[in-house]
Amino acid sequence: MDQATLIGLTLGLVAIFGAFLLEGGAFGAIIQLPAMMIVIGGTIAAAMIGFSMKTVMQVPQVIKICLFPPSYNYKEMIEKLVQFATIARRDGVLALERELENVKGNRFLHNGMMHMIDGVDVDTVRALLGEEKDSILERHEVYAGVLTKMGGYSPTMGIIGTVMGLIVTLANAGEDPAELVRHIATAFIATLWGVFLANLVWLPLADKLKFRSAEEALLLDIVTNGIIAIQNGTSPTLIRRNLELMLPPAEREAAREPAVA
Repeated sequence: MDQATLIGLTLGLVAIFGAFLLEGGAFGAIIQLPAMMIVIGGTIAAAMIGFSMKTVMQVPQVIKICLFPPSYNYKEMIEKLVQFATIARRDGVLALERELENVKGNRFLHNGMMHMIDGVDVDTVRALLGEEKDSILERHEVYAGVLTKMGGYSPTMGIIGTVMGLIVTLANAGEDPAELVRHIATAFIATLWGVFLANLVWLPLADKLKFRSAEEALLLDIVTNGIIAIQNGTSPTLIRRNLELMLPPAEREAAREPAVA
């Protein structure tokens, strides 16, 4: 599991609900099933209205990716491209055909190598890989948009739940003021859940997905530039140097470290 997400969520829960308990609140007071139903159910319903059913049904999978992200090993990818460049320089581009089986797990890299082996010209390869990259990032943007919208819907659903609770409370108000105050306090639980889920779940997950998308975009750029360089007959040493320059400084230093046997 992504450590930053786990630590952040834990810290948020402790800070918010811990402070509530320290103020003398009871944990059972904030676990109100009707309020949670209005906020969560209403938020999902609004997302379904605004987006397609297929898109909304993919949200759990997107959340899973945010919590358990794939590993983007830039150093490993650069070394692999350098290896392919060495083979192509020694035996020709067609010799890379035997390497296709080893990269089937990476569809983007596999497609790029197929274009190169099939003799597609450099400009067309760059355009094809660029279109594929744009398609991948557009899908990420759609799902990040869903989560962002849910972060906007959630507080509003909380207000709706609070208003409904106040209506019921005032409609059934008796002669006991203490009872009335208790029910009014309970009505505001829906607002709490709406704001909590928006700012500690939906919006942060949208930001996390954008962050993961940027990580993948860098990997796709490395692959694209590597494929183009191999096609152009660039030396493996120069390919490694140029691809390492695309990395952040910390990653760049790590890429220069020799692999441990």
